[in-house]
Amino acid sequence: MNGALAGRTIIVTRPSAQAGALCRDIEGEGGRAFRFPLLEILPPDDPGVFASVAARLDEFDLAFFVSANAVEYGLDGLLARRVWPPGLCVATVGQGSARALRARGLGDVIAPDSGFDSEAVLALPAFAPEAVRGRAVLILRGEGGRELLGETLTARGAYIEYLACYRRRCPEVDPAPLLALAGRGEVDALLLTSGEGADNLARLVGAAGLTRLVALPVFVPHPRIAARCRSHGFTQIVSAEGGDDVLLRTLAAFFG
Repeated sequence: MNGALAGRTIIVTRPSAQAGALCRDIEGEGGRAFRFPLLEILPPDDPGVFASVAARLDEFDLAFFVSANAVEYGLDGLLARRVWPPGLCVATVGQGSARALRARGLGDVIAPDSGFDSEAVLALPAFAPEAVRGRAVLILRGEGGRELLGETLTARGAYIEYLACYRRRCPEVDPAPLLALAGRGEVDALLLTSGEGADNLARLVGAAGLTRLVALPVFVPHPRIAARCRSHGFTQIVSAEGGDDVLLRTLAAFFG
């Protein structure tokens, strides 16, 4: 792409621990990556939630990780207490999380090649009614979250258990530097990778601050996040469904 983002300031709103690679990619294309995390990822308040599940891990037929955070916190919590059962299959929602599972030594990961949401997972043959009926499925996720996957698998005859292996909260971050940049016209794009992050942005900057941001192009990985951004008044929303490579290409094409 040869410096396609030269002179552009891109606001990266991922959690601090997950923003590094994307920021380096943006800077590698000549851009400036301004970090403004809108989510903080934390372990569960009660680490004892892992003990009960770890003791029964052999009873499950499939473990589904809803995100890379679920991979990190879920595996850390479980593997600290026991080895992974060799017969327990693993699945996840996207290729980034699949790579994270493989990097932790879990192969043969079930994941959609595209879609990156519960709907795409449920369309896979491994999640068809005849494939899941009577099977025990462990869903590792954050506190709360969508219920579509679990509810649909239950309707298809599976036995579902949830493990809330991490929690999310709005970080304590000062919005003044971001709003000052925007007020000077020095922000070119905003990356929003979750609906909760969009809500936190509105809360952090307030109604007056939001007026400085809503005209910016906002790059989002999913229609649900786009809808949340529109609800906060953003008007220029660009779809970038996929991993960091897709996002970077989308940014380069937009500004090129």
